[in-house]
Amino acid sequence: MIQEISLQAIQGVRIGNAENTRGGTGCTVLLFPHGAVCSVDIRGGAPASRETALLDPVATAETVHAVLLSGGSAFGLAAADGVMRYLQEQGVGFATRCGPVPLVVGSCIFDLPCGDIVYPDAAMGYAACRHSEENAPQEGNYGAGTGASVGKIAGVSRMMKAGLGMFAVQSGALQVGAVMVVNALGDVLSEKNTVLAGLRTPDGGALASTQQYVWEHMEAVSTIFTGTVENTTIGAVITNGGGTKTQMKKVAAMASNGLVRAVSPVNTTADGDSIYAASVGKVPASVDEMGILASYAVTCAVRRAVRCATGAYGIPARRDLIKNK
Repeated sequence: MIQEISLQAIQGVRIGNAENTRGGTGCTVLLFPHGAVCSVDIRGGAPASRETALLDPVATAETVHAVLLSGGSAFGLAAADGVMRYLQEQGVGFATRCGPVPLVVGSCIFDLPCGDIVYPDAAMGYAACRHSEENAPQEGNYGAGTGASVGKIAGVSRMMKAGLGMFAVQSGALQVGAVMVVNALGDVLSEKNTVLAGLRTPDGGALASTQQYVWEHMEAVSTIFTGTVENTTIGAVITNGGGTKTQMKKVAAMASNGLVRAVSPVNTTADGDSIYAASVGKVPASVDEMGILASYAVTCAVRRAVRCATGAYGIPARRDLIKNK
């Protein structure tokens, strides 16, 4: 039997946001003051990431100290410098004779069409860490979700606003949560497999279907996808279940399956889909238990990312289309 819980109920992780609303970008940080066993599953064809090699099961480092989710495309990786400075000030990091060296991994979305040309930087990464002290992150147009959008296969004029979504569940003593930034080429689907948000009709007034658009333009698919590499759904799942890096890599892979239920099409060469999986506890649990819950949490968090989003930068959100009906 599983039950929904607050993400803050999971001990060993703090989450914070920082954003530049005018610039249409931001970052979200997950801090692990005591370290987290972490790995990643990358299925998209255009990821922008940092320190990915650390997460390989054969890499020496057993734990990391933060996961950064950021806007700004590859420029946004600079926000990790601020995360490192904050952690260093707290004495958190990989122990060396010269002091602690924080291990920060991260991924970015392409949100440059929103607002002014502003990139998340070290100051923004530091601000997100300070915000994590409250451990009360907001969803929707906050943090890395500030400039997120979906349904972009036919261009900016037909896409919709998305954002940051979170969800967590518990089964017995095992807790699993997900933090997702939804910036997909495709549509986000509901529990009934209908479109929640994504491609709009040519007049912009109603929901359409990216999958149907692909069917109708199949002969030009390679051209369409080559010109739209500005999409990425990124996120992290956190669990109090104990696991090795090898096990967490499998959990991350199972968590990625949650995207398949919620996003269509997904994992294309025009997306950089990446999901981290971090263990912050020692509750006995199998990889399958953690992975099944992680997949479910990801699906729910992705849907919350579009349900919590509000229209911005001339891009309508789901609530705008429903309100106008």
